[in-house]
Order: sequence, then structure tokens, then C-alpha cells
Amino acid sequence: MTSHLSPAAPSSVTAFRDKFTLSPQFMALFNEGMDLVEQTANYLDGPGRLHAKHLKGNMAIAYATETMRLTTRLMQLASWLLLRRAVNRGEMTEDQAASDKNRVVLVPIGRSTRSPMFSDLPEALQSLIETSLKLHDRIMRLDRTMTTDEAEAITPHVNAQFDRLKLAFNP
Repeated sequence: MTSHLSPAAPSSVTAFRDKFTLSPQFMALFNEGMDLVEQTANYLDGPGRLHAKHLKGNMAIAYATETMRLTTRLMQLASWLLLRRAVNRGEMTEDQAASDKNRVVLVPIGRSTRSPMFSDLPEALQSLIETSLKLHDRIMRLDRTMTTDEAEAITPHVNAQFDRLKLAFNP
């Protein structure tokens, strides 16, 4: 099992984390996450509100449960993305971001797609839930890589790929 970073963290973990948070890929991920938050808010405040009014009994409970899970999941993701962006911009240090006060702990929040009532939810809500789950999984893997020695195994492979690309484009 991997261990969390100590003050004397392996340099490849730090290098990966620093390179990623300064990369265009991070900004694309940041924008993707924030766009999903906005899409979800627009849905829940507009068409979602109308859909919810027409639901009865167990479907109304399922809808309320799934929207609560969705918004909680998105709050976690937005907090993580905003924290990483703050470090990227120099608004806080890596140590401050990793402190107990600021650290965003990503936890799985239900897999509603396995629920028997999921397919009866409005399609727009289903789509938002599925998209949020995929994004949550990606960010959880990324967070694990950025905070544990899993990067030790990944970094040499990534560096080898970069070296091959450099050779291919700079003969």
C-alpha cells in the first residue's frame, strides 16, 4: 500500500505534482470541472426544478437523493480544483494545501447508476451524474498520484515517453 507524503517526499512525486498543476492539462481539467458545476447548477435551478415537481413517492426520494449526491460530489471536486489552482497561482504553498485545515479529502459518494431507479430519473440528471462520476474517478486517481509514492512508478514511464517524443520531433 502506498503512504502519504512526508516532509521528505520523493522528488518524482513533487516533480509530477508541480509539472501537472502548471500544465495546460490542469487548466483543461479545471475548466471541465467548473463547467460541470455550472451545468449542474443551471439544470437544478431550471429544468431540474420542473422535473422534480412532477415526481411522486419513491421517485421523488430517488431524485432528491441523487441530486444531493451529485452536488456533494461536485463540491468536493470544485474544492480540490480550486485548492490546486491556488497553489498553482502562488496563493498558498504546497504545505498549506496539504495541511489538515485545507486538505480536500476525496471520497466516493455512491454509485447511483447501479440503483434500479436510476434509469427512471430524467435523462439530463443521469447524464450529469455519469459525467460527474467519471470526473471524480479521474481526479481521485490524480490526487492519489500527486500525494503518494504511486508517482514513483509513473514518472519514469512518462519521462521515457517524453524522451521518445523529443527524439521524434527533434532529430
